[in-house]
Amino acid sequence: MSDQNLLRVANRLAATLARDTVVQETTDKLRNSLQVDRVVLYYFYREWEGRVTFESLSSSEFSIFGTTGPDECFNGEYAAMYQAGRVRAIADIETEPIQACHRDFLRNMQVRANLVVPVLNHGRLWGLLVAHHCQDTRSWSASDIEAMQQGAETLATAAAIRDS
Repeated sequence: MSDQNLLRVANRLAATLARDTVVQETTDKLRNSLQVDRVVLYYFYREWEGRVTFESLSSSEFSIFGTTGPDECFNGEYAAMYQAGRVRAIADIETEPIQACHRDFLRNMQVRANLVVPVLNHGRLWGLLVAHHCQDTRSWSASDIEAMQQGAETLATAAAIRDS
């Protein structure tokens, strides 16, 4: 392997490590400050197709690492709303008027309440930062929403993500 190729590989590894560190630190900080069971990054690897690539958990029983979303529920219409900055706070999935497929998806992940904010990279929907409260309902406060939006902004402006 030439020195040039070796340098390219080393730079790529360093960028990946920097990205992974900022995402894990951000999700851990949010989970601790919000006192929720799980905070995840749902990353879009293709247009409106994604998976949970990072998670911070209060207990390993809440792990959903690697899961993909309800593709039949998440379509271009929802993506456009999140790309426009939509924040979605659901205090109780059992009483919120949501699509049945979305409710079933959340139930399968043990979610009782969730808060979703977009991570926008150069105006493009790069991912969703999601807080899950699994053990009970949760009325999300303005400061909860602001903390999640700040977390999403931290991710969007991190050089390792912004320049990817």
